[in-house]
Amino acid sequence: MAKRFEDSTFRESMKVRLDFNNMMAEYIGPKGITESDLEGLEVKIEAAERAMVEKRAQGKMYWRDLPYNQKEIVEDIKTYVESVKGQFESFVVLGIGGSALGPIAVQQAINHPFYNELPEKRNGYPKLYVADNIDPEKLVTLFDVIDLKTSLFNVVSKSGSTSETMSQFMIIKEMLEKELGKEEAKKHIVCTTDPKVGNLRPIAEAEGYKSFIIQPGVGGRFSELSPVGLLPAAMCGIDIEELLAGAAYMDEICNTENTFQNPAAIYAILQYLSMQKGKNISIVMSYVDSLKYVADWYAQLWAESLGKKFDNEGKVVRVGQTPIKALGATDQHSQVQLYAEGPQDKVILFLGVDRYKTEITIPNIYQDIPTLGFLGGETHNKLITTEQMATEYALLKAEQTNMTLTVPEVNEFTVGQILYLFEVATGFAGELLNINAFDQPGVEEGKNATYAMFGRPGYEEKKAELDDRPAKKDKFII
Repeated sequence: MAKRFEDSTFRESMKVRLDFNNMMAEYIGPKGITESDLEGLEVKIEAAERAMVEKRAQGKMYWRDLPYNQKEIVEDIKTYVESVKGQFESFVVLGIGGSALGPIAVQQAINHPFYNELPEKRNGYPKLYVADNIDPEKLVTLFDVIDLKTSLFNVVSKSGSTSETMSQFMIIKEMLEKELGKEEAKKHIVCTTDPKVGNLRPIAEAEGYKSFIIQPGVGGRFSELSPVGLLPAAMCGIDIEELLAGAAYMDEICNTENTFQNPAAIYAILQYLSMQKGKNISIVMSYVDSLKYVADWYAQLWAESLGKKFDNEGKVVRVGQTPIKALGATDQHSQVQLYAEGPQDKVILFLGVDRYKTEITIPNIYQDIPTLGFLGGETHNKLITTEQMATEYALLKAEQTNMTLTVPEVNEFTVGQILYLFEVATGFAGELLNINAFDQPGVEEGKNATYAMFGRPGYEEKKAELDDRPAKKDKFII
């Protein structure tokens, strides 16, 4: 039987839409972007388009091929999931950054919001937990809700030297072997790592752990459509083929020769022009609870990729936008006051949906109270959609630039589109900014300092640098 995503009618009916009217000066006023702004960027846009094509051909954006080149990997994941289904009560991801944010975003988007608490909704699949921090209380208290003997741990680290993830792994490995014995313990660990190099690959092979690869050229924040995200998704019953098909469909859309029909390019261009106008805050405000963690995933993607001190020629530029997450209607009561009347240094992206998964009707009571009676007989669906439109209007009136990304409904196919759109937009924005969107030197500095403080071999020079820093003064501590 053909998959839904192979039906062209289904694909077209599930196409996401980017509405950027409220970014344009002819609609929002002088704070918006003009046709002349776009015309003045023509040379940069053409250069960015060429660079995106060239870098993909050179394998420098390998993540763009993930929707197409993983047939065997997907089959391996599905076979493994079926082989362990029913054996484990809990599936625990040990990962940080993209290894954690992506799996959380997809799980929350697709599955029941209380998936872990409802066995009938899990259909034999395990509960999902993501251990994404090393606050000692978090890992210790995790064992208050999971049973070591019925848990499967997914260690995710491309290098195998991620201090946070590997320290968790070492703790859990020892616990498992003490509790279950070495032979049984290895059945409770599955690794996702580089196919050849790094610390975790030889460990997995020596210990006999099942493993999946993180393909060379796929960085952490671009890895959700690799086994980093596909394994946890499949382990929770999510259709990973449809997720990849959604990404492939968005790739087709983005491959148009008409830049102004390419939603990823348009998103990047509008954000770039906004940065040039001093709008250095990028807000993602979801009016769909199931998509609220997409904003967390986006925050790492956008911040770590575009927040750079140097451009490609080594010139100090200090570019980037600060990403902020918000949830409608919740944050209408906490953040929108700032967005409407505070500094006009923001671009707001609304995430909306045409059809929610459920519908709730408000009882037709309290008709004698006009301030409540008007709600009677209406639905929460209409209320939240109306509040999204009203917030959009309030920001329009305040001349605060905003745009809306709408999905027909939240499912694997549309979530795949969203993830891929943002990834391509990030790469395109990097080209416009003339920076390397695929490194993270600021993050590496913190990692290196940690290694030096712990006395890791090879970091003696960094340790000397740290030891030489000025001592803190008591007079500045109160």
